[in-house]
Amino acid sequence: MNETVYQHYRKEEAAFIDQVYSWMQQVENRYTPYVSNFLTPREAMIVTQLVNTNEDILLAFDGGYENAERQRACLYPNYFEPSADDFKVAALNLNFPVKFANITHGKILGTLLSTGVERGRIGDIITDGERWHILVDQTMEDFFIQQVNKIGNVGVKLEPIDKNQLLTPIETWQTITIISSSLRLDALISKVYNFSRQRAKDSIAAGLVKVNFVEMDRGDALVGVQDIISVRKFGRFWIQSVEGLTKKDNYRLLVNVLEI
Repeated sequence: MNETVYQHYRKEEAAFIDQVYSWMQQVENRYTPYVSNFLTPREAMIVTQLVNTNEDILLAFDGGYENAERQRACLYPNYFEPSADDFKVAALNLNFPVKFANITHGKILGTLLSTGVERGRIGDIITDGERWHILVDQTMEDFFIQQVNKIGNVGVKLEPIDKNQLLTPIETWQTITIISSSLRLDALISKVYNFSRQRAKDSIAAGLVKVNFVEMDRGDALVGVQDIISVRKFGRFWIQSVEGLTKKDNYRLLVNVLEI
């Protein structure tokens, strides 16, 4: 393992980098594929960068449908050809009285996590504006079906469906260019949503902001490429690329913003 690799990532990502190297070692030692939990886009980017340094290991991703946000990685030796079945992604339909209940992404995720299952076992939660479908680790499918019968005060039933029956998400992403003096979380929120810097800081302090689906309480936290930032009631965004610096040494960023 090249120790200089760590300097290209955040300190808090060191444990994940070690994990990826252990996956790679497992593939090399056993000469068999390894499938990860569902990864955030940032984690998927790190896996791609690390695996690409090893000519003997190949890599594929699948989240259950095209352009899934959270995907599982399959690291495999060159003799192996992964299929969709190898990723073990199951799809569940959320059956509930649509006309009489208000169910949100946050409520669904919170209920699933309250069963004690780690976040990495849950993929995307998608909606067409009325119905909801959930992608999960196939080994947890029966568990969720048995354990989840209420979301808030709404009675629900999870039902297995084939992935070719999945909804088409209604999310619309817009790509914009912003100029920011730094890659701090509060600065980026301020630029993307046209907030004052103080309002961005207040939103973070109030627990309204998540980075890669985890609540963040530090406005000075640095945001990297492929990090997903969500601001409650405003949507999500992520940096697609750093396009360079302006003459005043500000960052020129290409950002994908979810319109809600």
